[in-house]
Amino acid sequence: MIDRARLAELLDRERRTFRDRNPRSAAAYEQARAHLFGGVPMTWMNKTAAGFPLYLAEARGARVTDVDGHTYVDLCLGDTGAMAGHSPQASVDAVADRFGGRGGATVMMPTEDATWVGAELGRRFGVPYWSFSLTATDANRWAIRLARAITGRPKILVNSYCYHGSVDEVLLVVGPDGEQVSREGNVGAPVDPTVTSRVVEFNDLAALERELAHGDVAAVLMEPALTNIGIVLPEPGYLDGVRELTRRYGSLLINDETHTFSAGPGGCTGAWGLDPDIVTIGKAIGGGIPSGGYGLSAEVAARVEAMSGLDLVDMGGVGGTLAGNALSVAAMRATLEHVLTDDAFVGMTELATRFTKGVQEVIDEHALPWSVTQLGARAEYRFAAPAPRNGGESNAAGDPDLDDYLHVYLANRGVLLTPFHNMALMCPATTEADVDLHHEVFASAVSELVG
Repeated sequence: MIDRARLAELLDRERRTFRDRNPRSAAAYEQARAHLFGGVPMTWMNKTAAGFPLYLAEARGARVTDVDGHTYVDLCLGDTGAMAGHSPQASVDAVADRFGGRGGATVMMPTEDATWVGAELGRRFGVPYWSFSLTATDANRWAIRLARAITGRPKILVNSYCYHGSVDEVLLVVGPDGEQVSREGNVGAPVDPTVTSRVVEFNDLAALERELAHGDVAAVLMEPALTNIGIVLPEPGYLDGVRELTRRYGSLLINDETHTFSAGPGGCTGAWGLDPDIVTIGKAIGGGIPSGGYGLSAEVAARVEAMSGLDLVDMGGVGGTLAGNALSVAAMRATLEHVLTDDAFVGMTELATRFTKGVQEVIDEHALPWSVTQLGARAEYRFAAPAPRNGGESNAAGDPDLDDYLHVYLANRGVLLTPFHNMALMCPATTEADVDLHHEVFASAVSELVG
């Protein structure tokens, strides 16, 4: 239903407008190319719909302002890292007190805040014993090591097109003929990931049982709903089936709640009553300060502690000098205690429901074969209907030019989406007016494209 020539014309127009609107960002990017690899502080920042990134001047709540003076409703929120909103006051105060008031960002000593955070995460996610990291990637790496140690098994099983950070073991997919292959673009893999891992499609219990039956899977590492390839929700009975099969075949179950934290105060694990052996999380729990952690069930913690010869206090491959530092832990406590509270998720989820309803109305008005899916405080539109049921289908539904058109059209009119896909995330500072602005601009973009 999309006129590709019309799409190309509109995309070119919007990119020209973007360049004209943002001369300081363009100049800053050109300067950076002489000193930064790829021209950006981290290469993912080159994921932009218009040829160069916007440069940040300031951010607060659900607003960001770039160096050219444009202020945006931010529905990206640092791709979940700022789900608490930008610089929430309680988190700012806690960080200022820890770093500037009492002093001591990282001293290789625990703080009482850490005990509070562990207890709160235990309340939310149902696993009682926690250890901290600075990223969810590290939390996943360390959880994988513990799972291998206590099971004596070598492999990890993941879902095709999952997202668990830059963990080596997760960068493989189910290929077009059903074969397991390294994910396209996998950079410098130490070994073929099929040596260390198995992969199946989300929502496919038969495939999961087939792979678990080999008896070599230490743990299934999964998001309870796929997020980074577009939101893919579990079908009825699927997650119960995953739990039953992992227990039957002696594999641990690790729920990565880093993105699915949007489902509620305890992520999908809390909202849906799940019972994993290990939970990993990162990004949002520190209010923007690098934070992460993994939580162990009582049984898993006991099995780890019962093993002799595991070096958990130095060079055994689990932990890091800055992990669990006083500054990061102070930020986590303030964010969980005062910002991303149980009550806050109620309002955030209501706004995401408003977002979902408004997008669906535009889709219906133009009879588009698109869909919109909500997961608590986040929602996303896809160029497929019905919505994809697994990662392979979701990947096949991608349309990079259409993505870029909508992203740059929205940015030119004051709305930011997550650059990797069409995800909108609500924070405690997001308002109904912010959501309605998105709908106004989105409706205009679609009308210009399809008439």
